[in-house]
Amino acid sequence: MEFNTLIANAKDTSKVTIPGGWTQGRATFGGLAAALLYQPMEAALETATKGAIAETPLRSMTISFVAPAEAGELDTRSRVLRAGRSAVQIEAHASQGNQVVTAALASFGKPRQSTVAVSPDAAPQFRAPDECEALPYIEGLVPEFTQHFDYRLAAGAFPFSGSSEPRLGGWIRFRESAGPVTTAHLLALIDAWPPAVLSMLKDLAAASSLTWTLEMMPTAHHVKAERSADSGDWWQYLAEVEQAEDGYGAIRARLWDASGRLMALSRQTVTVFG
Repeated sequence: MEFNTLIANAKDTSKVTIPGGWTQGRATFGGLAAALLYQPMEAALETATKGAIAETPLRSMTISFVAPAEAGELDTRSRVLRAGRSAVQIEAHASQGNQVVTAALASFGKPRQSTVAVSPDAAPQFRAPDECEALPYIEGLVPEFTQHFDYRLAAGAFPFSGSSEPRLGGWIRFRESAGPVTTAHLLALIDAWPPAVLSMLKDLAAASSLTWTLEMMPTAHHVKAERSADSGDWWQYLAEVEQAEDGYGAIRARLWDASGRLMALSRQTVTVFG
């Protein structure tokens, strides 16, 4: 599957070619850009931990979309800022020509003993995927990259419908299975939905992510280690616009598996051109 080939190449070499078909407007799909940048960070983690990457999973990753990453060659670089006994901090950036297009900082950490345990948010009570309306792929109208995903709307409204509800979500999966789910797949799945603020607009307008912070849950690490979930499985997604003004929106989102286990938390600052 093309997605797997892309992320595998990004881990093995500092130069990867982004093919056509993965764009949103003039930029590459942010979830793919983040996944490509995560790969050299994981490779650096493997060196820093002497191969014990499973014992030091990703806890948090912050991505800044500095400039549009276009189809073509992408040059990635990563650097370990510090490798302690429990935590490893790694930075990375991707460039095209002399322009940095994406920058990221990731924190990896071994589990610690603690008396603090707070249960995550319960998964939404969505109708089954087959009972929900599919988001169609309309060439020339919706972003190219969405043809790689299957969406089923279960909360909120379609983009540009003028909805007053600040929520958007439902079911999502890769249209073609990309094999056992990995961190890179989860990065793509949680970013593939349109920004929830677009449902509140009445007319067509562009939007793009400015910054994105992702918190990966322990359950995601267990699923990845056990290879017990497939990227082609259904995943539940729900986003909420917490505030929007001056052409910017703050959006909180969550991703669960089909059985309601929380995989990741997401927070984005989105620019809205309309």
